[in-house]
Amino acid sequence: MDLNLKGKNAIITGGSKGIGKSIALILAQEGANVAICARGEDTLKNTAAEIEKTGVRVYSQTCDVGSSDELESFLINSKRHLGSVDILVHNASALALGPTLNDWKASIDVDLMGAVNACNTVIPWMTEAGGGSILLVSSTSGLECDPTPDYGYTAAKAALIAYAKKLAVMHAPQNIRANAIAPGSTEFEGGVWDMIKKEQPDLYDMAKSMIPAGRLGTPDEVADVAVFLSSSRASWITGECVSVDGAQHRGMR
Repeated sequence: MDLNLKGKNAIITGGSKGIGKSIALILAQEGANVAICARGEDTLKNTAAEIEKTGVRVYSQTCDVGSSDELESFLINSKRHLGSVDILVHNASALALGPTLNDWKASIDVDLMGAVNACNTVIPWMTEAGGGSILLVSSTSGLECDPTPDYGYTAAKAALIAYAKKLAVMHAPQNIRANAIAPGSTEFEGGVWDMIKKEQPDLYDMAKSMIPAGRLGTPDEVADVAVFLSSSRASWITGECVSVDGAQHRGMR
């Protein structure tokens, strides 16, 4: 299936590793030009170099998405380098999984307000260009609570789902679609579940046992869905939250 992404311009926050990296790479493989940001400079450079091998234009910039000034600088520079913005994927997360007020603040600043600030900047550009696609990366945690103390993370991820629905309703007249995805437990080298597997094998095994397929997901499996939803082949899908979790989430929503 041709996703009609050749020559499109996409921005991905948190695009240097894991799900964000896979989304950026698959978009590039489909012919889209890509801008990515992350806090870690070395990983960001390595990912940008990997994306460049696909032959598309690439822009990368270190950025703390929790800083509205840094985020705006990245977005403006991305548009200047790419020329326009057709797709915005907000994948950045503080991964603040504790119960403290600092964890709450990090989740709100990066996961939620990072999305709000990015959309506030990019939506006028999409409107002027005649449309676009926004994808917010939420989590199964935003749909279903488990007995862990990640209060702020869960609340922020749930808010992203509601925010995507509101964006879809408010900006449909501008031909702007907005969706969310809710990945389940996803494993990759250096990621949270990779560390849990090494340091808390009982917790890892418990999570794995809750997934009917008996394994955790991969970034590419999540990214394939994200890229489709971002493309014009999903032109009549907006305001939705798509679970990508191998039936780990069992709710009817």
